[in-house]
Amino acid sequence: MHVQEWLDTVPAAAVYAVVALVIGLESLGIPLPGEIVLVSAALLSSQHGGIDPLVLGACASAGAVVGDSIGYAIGRKGGRPLLAWLGRKFPKHFSEGHVATAERSFQKWGMWAVFFGRFVALLRIFAGPLAGVLRMPYWKFLIANVLGGIVWAGGTTAVIYYVGVVAEDWLKRFSWLGLVAAVLIGVASMLIVRRKASRARSEAQPATAGE
Repeated sequence: MHVQEWLDTVPAAAVYAVVALVIGLESLGIPLPGEIVLVSAALLSSQHGGIDPLVLGACASAGAVVGDSIGYAIGRKGGRPLLAWLGRKFPKHFSEGHVATAERSFQKWGMWAVFFGRFVALLRIFAGPLAGVLRMPYWKFLIANVLGGIVWAGGTTAVIYYVGVVAEDWLKRFSWLGLVAAVLIGVASMLIVRRKASRARSEAQPATAGE
């Protein structure tokens, strides 16, 4: 079942909880489709009056910040052995190449890697644990984590929500335009048929009179 269709079958409170949980676990370092779930829920909120986009954005932001913070704590305590263990468990996401790429990003950009990592699927999974492994000062991590989580989660929710509203409004207008066009085509067809029928009768009358 499609994510949005499944979310549409559960209460609004469950939607908030699922979004916060999935994004939190992804931020913690578990490869889950957090962005897909968030986009689906935000789109659903534009069509479902029971889901408040502000509450949804707040829950998504909270999940992102809390998940990243837990990931940081785990990474700081587990160190390099943790990355090696994750590489064995999730080789597709935590391969040596992926770890090296993420590590270079952190070394080059520092706390900005945490902030902008929110917008990149690979770094979104790595950001918390890797910042802890590399012993980034927690206050720097926390600032980048909170700002990145709010901008990414809140911004994504807002953008998708308004896109959904505009799209739905456009589709409604399109349906009215389609109805008007169908009526005009129907009327035009009727007039053309009546005109041809009238012409056929006019041509038939002289021929009958001549007989």
